[in-house]
Amino acid sequence: MNRTRTAALVLALGVAARLAWTYLVPNGANFVDLHVYYGGAAALDQPGTLYSYVYADQTPDFPLPFTYPPFAALVFYPLTKLPFAVVALAWQLGIIAALFCVVRVSQRLIGVASASAAMLWTAVGIWTEPLRSTFDYGQVNVILVLAALWAAYSTRWWVSGLLVGVAAGIKLTPAITGVYLAGIRRWSAAVFAALVFAGTVGLSIAVIGPQARYYFTDLLGDASRVGPIGTSFNQSWRGGISRILGHDAGYGPLVLAGIAVSTVLAVLAWRALANAGGGGDRDPLGSLLVVQLMGLLISPISWTHHWVWLLPLMIWLIHGPWRARPGARLLGWGWLTLILVGVPWLLSFAQPTIWEIGRPWYLAWLGLVYIVATLATLGWIAASGRREGRLSAAQAVRPSR
Repeated sequence: MNRTRTAALVLALGVAARLAWTYLVPNGANFVDLHVYYGGAAALDQPGTLYSYVYADQTPDFPLPFTYPPFAALVFYPLTKLPFAVVALAWQLGIIAALFCVVRVSQRLIGVASASAAMLWTAVGIWTEPLRSTFDYGQVNVILVLAALWAAYSTRWWVSGLLVGVAAGIKLTPAITGVYLAGIRRWSAAVFAALVFAGTVGLSIAVIGPQARYYFTDLLGDASRVGPIGTSFNQSWRGGISRILGHDAGYGPLVLAGIAVSTVLAVLAWRALANAGGGGDRDPLGSLLVVQLMGLLISPISWTHHWVWLLPLMIWLIHGPWRARPGARLLGWGWLTLILVGVPWLLSFAQPTIWEIGRPWYLAWLGLVYIVATLATLGWIAASGRREGRLSAAQAVRPSR
């Protein structure tokens, strides 16, 4: 059996195991977020109820409201014409297909073309913590990550701008991809992304009316509607500092200090990648990852399923242009071990309820796991780029013999 067939078999077994886990294991998946997408979109049939809708069947301690921009309800609305069971099955298969595409586009951005490796990465990725929670909740993040990656891969300004603008219209977090577009001076794509996002807002107001205006004037930025800040599943600076302090830290001094440190490291890492390919070429995937990791740290809430970006990160570290540099593969395999184990998931068993922020100090500090690993990664990129720059400069001035 050749390598491609072996990889295909491994992927098929992984997919079968995932579906078996969903449908044969008690509590294998609750699809609570997919229920919110589905029920919130269905609320459009009753004008004025979109942002009063809550899903509480499986979450009585925290009835889940529709927290997404109103454009998302328009996008999800066609799903409401199908039975939920059909939507749930198709959603899982769609996540797997999108995950494979995430791997393939990541490969293309680093100049690698291996279908067998892509299948193996997909098979492994299915069982990492960001994907486990994605399947469990029925989240949309894999599709949004794919949109951002394709925006970075495409050379057409209107394609890149359209993808980023629509993704931000569905869920605000992908909007940070516009920083990447601006950073590499793809001004047309960045401006078009902003215009497309504005178009999603305008369309939402035109179709949905007062509820859309209510979202952008009253609800936007209200983190309390999104979920409990202090749960271990929130791997942002605000979540990490809140767990240490025992209360919601908001954007107080400690959180701002963490964001400042992250910003400095991200800027240094961005600069280190400016000439990553030699000849003045910027590393596109590495640069995009720096921006996305920064976004995860500064966001008020970065659930573990938001961290799908770790899969492209591991591909970049293990197979990318810097794979031969000291520490690259150690970081890559370290990240893989971390998210296969699922430390935030393990920590969740030590919190009596998702609302309880206070916990023993060792659990609170251990809850910084993704944050610390991200700082280490950004720091390594910055330091490795600087070291390589010094070596190149020394070689340039060394007299020839």
